[in-house]
Amino acid sequence: MSEIINNREQQPIKNTERLAILKQLFVDLHHGRNLDEIKAHFDAFIGKITVDEITQIQHDFVEEGSISADEFQHIYQQHTSIFQGAIEENTHQNSRPEDQPGHPVHTFKLENQEIDNLLTTRLQVHVEEFASEESAEHIFQLIEDINLLLDIDKHYSRKENLIFPYLEKYGIFGPTTNMWRIDDFIRDAIKDARQKLANYHGDKQAVLAVLNYVIQEVAGMIYKEENILFPMALNNFTEDEWVKIGHESDEIGFCLIDSAAVWKPERNALEDKAISEGYIQMETGILSLKQLELLLNHLPVDITFIDQDDVVRYFSHGKERIFARTKAVIGRTVQNCHPPRSVHVVEELLSDFKSGKKDCEDFWIKFKDKYVYIRYFAVRDENGKYIGTLEFTQNIDPIQAIEGEKRILF
Repeated sequence: MSEIINNREQQPIKNTERLAILKQLFVDLHHGRNLDEIKAHFDAFIGKITVDEITQIQHDFVEEGSISADEFQHIYQQHTSIFQGAIEENTHQNSRPEDQPGHPVHTFKLENQEIDNLLTTRLQVHVEEFASEESAEHIFQLIEDINLLLDIDKHYSRKENLIFPYLEKYGIFGPTTNMWRIDDFIRDAIKDARQKLANYHGDKQAVLAVLNYVIQEVAGMIYKEENILFPMALNNFTEDEWVKIGHESDEIGFCLIDSAAVWKPERNALEDKAISEGYIQMETGILSLKQLELLLNHLPVDITFIDQDDVVRYFSHGKERIFARTKAVIGRTVQNCHPPRSVHVVEELLSDFKSGKKDCEDFWIKFKDKYVYIRYFAVRDENGKYIGTLEFTQNIDPIQAIEGEKRILF
């Protein structure tokens, strides 16, 4: 299995002795050795260091399982004074924005390193131990590994909601359907593995089958992303689009890393586009655009509107959204904002609205710690013509907890 997991191309090491010294310096920093001694050793034996060398060292530590990518970044950020003025810029680095911390591809690859590390140094090892002895300890270790791997949903969600929409803009639809479908298979398999382990009754072969499937498919997806998806995106997306993707990544979150750095392109960051403060006159009042936006964002519900052509045109952006939304969905068809396996439900609902068969549809589900009430309304003009669909989402837990009365006292 290791040949599947470690099938990504290794970066060549040109100076083994030099890199060995650099790695030892980072190990000493990790163990809290005297900083003055480390600084003196660095100045005497290294002097200058390139970004490529830093990347190579981090890659080696992650492959060895001795220092994670997150720990490495923490060490580096804590002790930048040691490397002050010693980092050499190079043409290769400057020509590859995706190698710069904070660039979305750089963040995706950092996550892949952590995922790969979890597969190779923990999950695969514990699977082999469980295969030899199905003890309670080995089962518990596997449950811990699977709970960590559940975080992969954030990685896949950013890919699906931020990368795929821009690919579609350039007429590239393959990853949207194929990769998303595999992502869902992986999500389901991870949940299935957790359920089988949590309720283990001796079905050893079934557990091993699903765990080995998870390892193989996750490793395969890492390869597909880094050798197909990311190069495809890098060849098509503009710098502005990468900036937008980076800005919206926080909305979904990150996988097995705390956060991502802020990417600052070589040119100046995008100029802020000021929103016009013109006034909008409606039948029952007049509001400025700013007032209207603030009003909608302060509603204790989430709303999303798609037009008559099924294109997402607007969503409110309150402080506590129930379901994550990113600006990348604006201008995208609602069908492509849902997993392929649930598109038929969306199509059926919209068909009923457009035909006039229905004017609304309600759903209610348990989601994390919330009880969510989801309502869909067909929006029609004064002549009954279908204009679009409004999605209305609300956490009704606090409402259901209400008892008695609370009156306004005058």
